[in-house]
Amino acid sequence: MNRTPTPAAPRTLISPLTLARPRGRLLYWTVFGAVVLLFALAFLFPVYWMVTGAMKAPEELARTPPTVVPESWSLTGYTDAWDLMDLPTHLRNTLVQAAGAWLLQLVFCTAAAYALSQLRPAFGKVVLGGILATLMVPAQALVVPKYLTVADLPLLHLNLLNDPAAIWLPAVANAFNLYLLKRFFDRIPREVLEAAQIDGAGRLRTLVSIVLPMSRPVLGVVSIFALVAVWQDFLWPLMVFSDTGKQPVSVALVQLSQNVPLTVLIGAMVVTSIPMVLLFLVFQRHIIAGISAGSTKG
Repeated sequence: MNRTPTPAAPRTLISPLTLARPRGRLLYWTVFGAVVLLFALAFLFPVYWMVTGAMKAPEELARTPPTVVPESWSLTGYTDAWDLMDLPTHLRNTLVQAAGAWLLQLVFCTAAAYALSQLRPAFGKVVLGGILATLMVPAQALVVPKYLTVADLPLLHLNLLNDPAAIWLPAVANAFNLYLLKRFFDRIPREVLEAAQIDGAGRLRTLVSIVLPMSRPVLGVVSIFALVAVWQDFLWPLMVFSDTGKQPVSVALVQLSQNVPLTVLIGAMVVTSIPMVLLFLVFQRHIIAGISAGSTKG
């Protein structure tokens, strides 16, 4: 007589028998809650320290030992940062640079990844290998060639310094995002694409109507990576933007930090970090979903 094997119980640090007892459950949830609380404090305390630091007086902020809770709560640090450091202008500059880099990356990286994945051009693997090889080159080694390129654009002989295009064009050549998109496109069932061809859809129509709607998770991940990369970049904007009125917040905070109190500088850092925090909170579920979607095939 054949018997269906009983599935083995999952092995954990605490046996199910121990968890069934009231004392075991109490001990388990006590330890679990304490560990979660410690990790939450480790990650959230620096954020709390930064937010409350801008609400202290400069003398209190420099006091030793420091105060955990401000003696007098004040929003002066934030209001002064908004006015003295001209945050609206620099935030607008950063938004324009990030939005342009994001849009161009979505258009060109998606088109290149779709061509390498589905159109199978001649020497496609060689081209992909050359693109991935650029990931092995340190970013610092490419700074001088990129600067010379944007200072005198080949063929057109245009000077792109102090222009958002100096941020947009280098951002388009993102080998990591291109490979991420290609891996996702590789997983799209061939039957779906063949059905679109039978219905008379061309390559472009298939990309727009079939592939892109199915690729929303990975497009969300690429969008986050593109926006964050431009928002936090410092060295390249510092080189190409000598005009203070066109600098992004990452450069402006360093350039203007010498002439403002420390509380004002901390307030400016809090304000400029809010957009990226909100972006992460809104799209956090797409990060792991999009990366794992393009990691395996099957």
